[in-house]
Amino acid sequence: MPGLSTPRRLPPLNWLRTFEVAARTMSFTAAAQALGITQSAVSQQMRLLEATLGRRLFHRLPRGLRLTDAGQALLPLLTDAFARIADGAAEIFGESGRPRLMVRSTASFAALWLAPRIARFRRRHPEIEFRLTSSIWPADYPDLDLDLEIRYGSGNWPGLRAERLTRDALFPVCSPALRPRAPAALAQVTLLHVFGFREGWAQWLARAGLAGQVDATAGLEFDLSLVALEAAERGVGIALGRSCYVADRLASGRLVAPFETVLPSEEGFYLAAPEGREPSPAAAAFRNWITAEMAAEGAAAPPLTSRARSGRRQRRR
Repeated sequence: MPGLSTPRRLPPLNWLRTFEVAARTMSFTAAAQALGITQSAVSQQMRLLEATLGRRLFHRLPRGLRLTDAGQALLPLLTDAFARIADGAAEIFGESGRPRLMVRSTASFAALWLAPRIARFRRRHPEIEFRLTSSIWPADYPDLDLDLEIRYGSGNWPGLRAERLTRDALFPVCSPALRPRAPAALAQVTLLHVFGFREGWAQWLARAGLAGQVDATAGLEFDLSLVALEAAERGVGIALGRSCYVADRLASGRLVAPFETVLPSEEGFYLAAPEGREPSPAAAAFRNWITAEMAAEGAAAPPLTSRARSGRRQRRR
């Protein structure tokens, strides 16, 4: 194809692997035992390798082997290469024989909800090797290398079966130092937007009766809720907090919810898996854990709103 360089020709990797073992052990017999092949197969592979490379790799002596200069130069290169391959494969696929769980999540959900709680899953299932990757935008097609995905949307993705995790609500959140006295004061502060969601400031302002009084398009835009909430916490402006994202920050006082109006979100976070695949025991364990966590915390908005109102009543007193 245009633009692609011609790949370099290499001898068969099994020949190189056989040479590496034979050169380390200095014995065709030991190499044959280690590789599970016959001694004659080792000898034949080494003759073919030498013919392909055009150089002798071994001196065949009456009582053993000795590497040639070319063999001595090749051995450390191959030893390092095979060690790197083994380490990489172990990192990706595991080598302990323990159950392995591959989960991908949206970046903000991974940082704001999952990371603070994943230790509880690890304590409950220490036998599971857990690997989490994150993305900003989900792929249009399922990744068959993953066991589970946590996606945001309506739950309708081709090739995936999805179970809803959250029923969120949106409401303004800000630093305690920036707290406005009334919703109309939003016209004088910076609104922090996160694009990619169906609901945003325009919908919340309409629900609060402020459509036309506050410019719903003004302010700063971010592609991650994580960044918008960090900016809000530092007093840059006011963000729309998603109930499952801001519970910890509200509880600690890093953020406050100054108004009582909440906007229920039609979309939510879903736990998704490829259709037609029987879930592994590790995937089933994670599913049971995360749904129990959601149920215990009450991922929908009303409990959070009630706590926020309670906090405001206490401050008034």
